[in-house]
Amino acid sequence: MLLSLIRMIKAFRDYQRNVNELSQLSDRELADIGLDRSDIPRVAAGTYNG
Repeated sequence: MLLSLIRMIKAFRDYQRNVNELSQLSDRELADIGLDRSDIPRVAAGTYNG
């Protein structure tokens, strides 16, 4: 149980780090990689199927 809690916390921290890093990109930079701002949460969560 403790291990699953640790995994959940790590996954959330990874998600937050990915959101923060992608959010720092300009709209132009996001467009260059085929994304827009609304895609960021799905990309960070690993559920983007662009």
